[in-house]
Amino acid sequence: MSADHDDGVIADLPLFPLGSVLFPEGVLPLRIFEARYMDMVKACLRTESAFGVCLITRGGEVGEPAEHEAVGCLAQIREWDMEQLGVLRIRCVGGQRFQVLERHLQKDGLVRARVRLIDPDPAAPVPAEFAVLPQLVRRIVDDLVAREADPMRRMVAEPLRYDDAGWIANRLCEFLPIPPGTRHRLMTLPDPLMRLSLVHQFLAQRQVI
Repeated sequence: MSADHDDGVIADLPLFPLGSVLFPEGVLPLRIFEARYMDMVKACLRTESAFGVCLITRGGEVGEPAEHEAVGCLAQIREWDMEQLGVLRIRCVGGQRFQVLERHLQKDGLVRARVRLIDPDPAAPVPAEFAVLPQLVRRIVDDLVAREADPMRRMVAEPLRYDDAGWIANRLCEFLPIPPGTRHRLMTLPDPLMRLSLVHQFLAQRQVI
């Protein structure tokens, strides 16, 4: 993977189309067994580089290369383990979002792309009218911590930023039963306060809050 830091372009990013959406700072555990993705993960570990995750729009996670959304999220491998021969388990944390500019297929079916990084959400406090949302996320995280003592196995990664609107919105988008297509659209929103407002609306409509 190489990047032109002047314009935020990564010239050659390996992509992993998935049926799930990765958010910045979100946790993604994966079980790797296909040769193309095994090679991709080994290369990422060797160079300490990320790969890209995009939501599948057509096709599947295994077999023929799938079609995918044009906006995705970088995935940085934090932990790995080979519990059995030929099956690699990894735990990734989401980095920056990106826009696919062009893509091509390797002979083995791995998708590679030239992408432009999307600026991270600007830091923003949680507005008073949404004060219930950090409390909800805190309860969910406390439950995750209580059920899993090992921080590297939890479905939430530190730092825990309960005072940041984008972080709260992203965690709720991950934790709530939102359809993948809607979750993807929320991930792509440039305004974290809009994302937070829509999540608040989703919860209010279902009388969760």
